[in-house]
Amino acid sequence: MTKRPAIRHIVFFSARDKADIARIVAGLEQLGKIPHSEVFEVRRNTQSDALSGEVDVVVYAEFASADDLAAYKADPIYQAAIDAVRPLRELRIAADI
Repeated sequence: MTKRPAIRHIVFFSARDKADIARIVAGLEQLGKIPHSEVFEVRRNTQSDALSGEVDVVVYAEFASADDLAAYKADPIYQAAIDAVRPLRELRIAADI
């Protein structure tokens, strides 16, 4: 059996203006500088699902513990990324599984 991370943090974003998707990706990529995640990715949605086009960008991260996730969210880079992306996004949906 494969060892699974304690927490998988997945966040979906939609852009207010599709022209800003690259800026959203760049802002979210700054989160990768925070050292608490074991895996961190920011990807544009390929929009290959014909039934759902709302999501433009996805953040996927894995954390060994709830404490690591909390430390990630407490890092000043996290707030800086929020400040950069919030004005550009319409939708934000997060799930921790």
